[in-house]
Amino acid sequence: MTDSALIPAPGAVRHVPDGDGFVIGESTVLDAGPGTEATARWLRATLGAVTGCALAPGTGGDGGTIRLRIDPPGAGHPGPEGYRLHIGADAVALHGGGPAGVFWGAQTLRQLLGPDAFRRAALAPGRRWTVPAGSVEDAPRFPWRGLMLDVSRHFMPKEGVLRYLDLLAAHKLNVFHFHLTDDQGWRVQIKRFPRLTEVGSWRARTKFGHRASPLWEEKPHGGFYTQDDIREIVAYAAERHISVVPEIDIPGHSQAAIAAYPELGNSDVIDTTSLTVWDSWGVSENVLAPTDDTLRFYEGVFEELLGLFPADAGPFSHFFHIGGDECAKDQWKRSPAAQARIEELGLADEDELQSWFVRHFDNWLSARGRRLIGWDEILEGGLADGAAVSSWRGYQGGVTAARAGHDVVMCPEQQVYLDYRQDAGEDEPVPIAYVRTLEDVYRFEPVPSELTEAQARHVLGTQANVWTEVMEDSARVDYQVFPRLAAFAEVAWSALPAPAERDFAGFERRMAVHYERLDALGVACRPPGGPLPWQKRPGVLGRPIEGAPPNV
Repeated sequence: MTDSALIPAPGAVRHVPDGDGFVIGESTVLDAGPGTEATARWLRATLGAVTGCALAPGTGGDGGTIRLRIDPPGAGHPGPEGYRLHIGADAVALHGGGPAGVFWGAQTLRQLLGPDAFRRAALAPGRRWTVPAGSVEDAPRFPWRGLMLDVSRHFMPKEGVLRYLDLLAAHKLNVFHFHLTDDQGWRVQIKRFPRLTEVGSWRARTKFGHRASPLWEEKPHGGFYTQDDIREIVAYAAERHISVVPEIDIPGHSQAAIAAYPELGNSDVIDTTSLTVWDSWGVSENVLAPTDDTLRFYEGVFEELLGLFPADAGPFSHFFHIGGDECAKDQWKRSPAAQARIEELGLADEDELQSWFVRHFDNWLSARGRRLIGWDEILEGGLADGAAVSSWRGYQGGVTAARAGHDVVMCPEQQVYLDYRQDAGEDEPVPIAYVRTLEDVYRFEPVPSELTEAQARHVLGTQANVWTEVMEDSARVDYQVFPRLAAFAEVAWSALPAPAERDFAGFERRMAVHYERLDALGVACRPPGGPLPWQKRPGVLGRPIEGAPPNV
């Protein structure tokens, strides 16, 4: 066994050069101890399908045993997501610190079988499937290893979301940040407010390219997830030890909701009944009115959502993301009702009014056993002790939050926004912002050096963000996300040296095999040599920014 192709890189690998590997055959049995049942189901569904072997329950036999166990607490315990994998001629022993650790070890086992193990059926019946002899000991660096997917700007049907959960699992990522609402579409069914999806989930047309582009796709776009779809997505994620963190954007990025229910907007300064779901990109000036009726409306929305996203479905499933970013203040400045609210509450200005809005739902969620998380703008005005911050505008929001005792998820746009272009060449489809190459992402460091050791413990982890304004379908999402998500996964999981000292050449060698895995999974990733002809978007205006991004 070697670690030459494992991604993310494991903590320790021991090679047995003359050892006989483990052969998976028709008589191989799967011995699943208590707490490992979900991983056993996953192994039968994936390895069983591709090998043609049933992996029947059992404790021994002529075909060898794959043994799954959870280690009891004590010295040497690898942590809840850690695992130890030992492969000999007669058995595979996979011990995890918890159910999640066993599952991540199963992902490593699949990689050791080769790229064809990532297909859905056997290429050649009767093929010999061998796991090389040796052992792996491994555990993640960060507990929060996430991907945010924006399904508001371009809707991704349920099957696509389930596919992405499988892709996260294959890379040992464990948080799916589900951006469900924005100006351009409301994507989740709320039964007490049916117009949110009847009206708010569809727009008449869509800007094609950056917002300065003269091109339009002149057809309706939309879709939404029913409540049963959401339950299925959450359950599917939980089986793969992935926490789903929903995001409902307030008080800005709310034009789709106002189009459905005009009373939510600032009707004393504009005719909110004339608003439609926004068909372009950018930051809409149409924001929520700071009224009691608006608060009650969103409390009703959140009550339904808390039932769809149970707090016990994963280690981070008690988090609820409220957005809180990029709230335009012009309408509040012109609104007599908003100005009266500022005076009534004794606030200084519109910025404090936004903070009041955020703190209301901070308290509301806390009273129900949930934790609010929002983009770093929510720091302005102060937060309750339990609230957490997604640091997106750079590192500084995360530094400020950690120093104030708040937990942080590091996702600086300059480093891990995967909608940013991957190369400076003219062939990149709809080039957005700075160039962020595979190597750039590989050298991303989530923990700012200026934090003390105690402050750094507030960094829960990191996530990559995928905004889909210029990603009209799943193939475009694949192109932007992969292969960079593989580099990001290694940053989030592995104990890497300082950025400048990381072995990117070694990572590229392992990626040569990983590209074959991605191909077997049907991922339309960006090839190392640049986009294929059908991946280009010639003539579609983007928004490239030249030079290196600022380190802020």
